Amino acid sequence: MVQKGTLLPPAFRPGSESYPNAWVPVKSALDPHDLEKEFAALGWTFLYMAGKVKATGFGFDRRKAMDKALARLIAGAMRQKCNCLEIDEVATRTFLGVSGVSVSAHTRHIQKGVIFSGSDTPHQPAPPDAAARPVVALP
Repeated sequence: MVQKGTLLPPAFRPGSESYPNAWVPVKSALDPHDLEKEFAALGWTFLYMAGKVKATGFGFDRRKAMDKALARLIAGAMRQKCNCLEIDEVATRTFLGVSGVSVSAHTRHIQKGVIFSGSDTPHQPAPPDAAARPVVALP
């Protein structure tokens, strides 16, 4: 899933269906590793954030339960200032008519360039001089 409005390489276009918080699904014939190579060949980076994230949603409607779980994952990705989620697994359970949907994913970030730009507007690329800025250590 990719945040709507994210700058993407010209050959990469997400679907039109929208999920919570204006994120859209992306289907690709490439596995994530090959997708990273494709991005790199175009001068883009598909950053992988370590650590799996999980969220669960409950409801009488399985689709609404899924949307609740996705909304929680998306909120977490946005807190990390990332613009993409790689869904790893979806598990559904039903108990007494209530559906539970658990979704596990990895947070990703798509950007032009190699230095993480994770800004408040994740669809904006990093400033061109970001690599040239000195790092200042505080005492």
